[in-house]
Amino acid sequence: MDELFFQLTFFFYLAASAGFIMHLVSMRKGVDRIATWILTAGFCIHTVGIILRWVSEGHAPMVSFHDTFSFLAWAIALAFLLFQAGHNVKALGAFVSPVITVMMVAGLMHPRQVMPLPPALKSYWLPIHASICLISYALLTIAFCIAIMYLVQEHQIKNKRLGAISRRLPSLQTLDIMSERCLKIGFPLLTLGIITGSVWAESAWGSYWSWDPKETWSLITWLLYAALLHQRLTVGWRGRKSAYMTIIGYITLLFTFIGVTYLLPGSHSYAL
Repeated sequence: MDELFFQLTFFFYLAASAGFIMHLVSMRKGVDRIATWILTAGFCIHTVGIILRWVSEGHAPMVSFHDTFSFLAWAIALAFLLFQAGHNVKALGAFVSPVITVMMVAGLMHPRQVMPLPPALKSYWLPIHASICLISYALLTIAFCIAIMYLVQEHQIKNKRLGAISRRLPSLQTLDIMSERCLKIGFPLLTLGIITGSVWAESAWGSYWSWDPKETWSLITWLLYAALLHQRLTVGWRGRKSAYMTIIGYITLLFTFIGVTYLLPGSHSYAL
């Protein structure tokens, strides 16, 4: 049953992506509102699917890549809907919804069968640590999308191509402020995720930190975002520098989340 909900969710997210992109390109009124409602419907279906998956697995569905990609897509959708409710940036959906769809495609590409839970993961720390990390990833995904929007808008302005897309995008100052707000929430959650992971590691393996590849790259990712926020808050980094650093941080985050498991397997590598 949860597979049916997953497939329905995918089609709703795909339709929402098409709607948001159509709105950005064609400037048709009301299309963005319809796309938002479609995304909201997909999010509600997704929520039910995750609950059913949780019940069928008997533990938080955040272990296999299928489940983690699904939960990350859900978290990005939630972060977007909350952010949209507070800021009402119509063009943001055209950049965020394709990322949500890609995460769902990634989930579809991995096995969906329920896997036995490794002994080290049979802990109440699983939903706490995993959900905090994935929600922080979702907020940093929004920051990444805003950074892309910033660079697109800056390119349009510098080349004096103030067409339909440029008119749909917020001002550079607004985009910069939006990015900082996402970072100010996402980074503390990323920090909390690393801390809860260390506490869990101590209870499972008897050591808070073992320099496992996943731990090492998590630290590298944390340092990059820490440097970015430090430069923004103390040196006054704004604009293009901050946007590029946000993108570099997100690429590192994706490598930590996906690449390390495939290329640098360690104690954090479980069912794919």
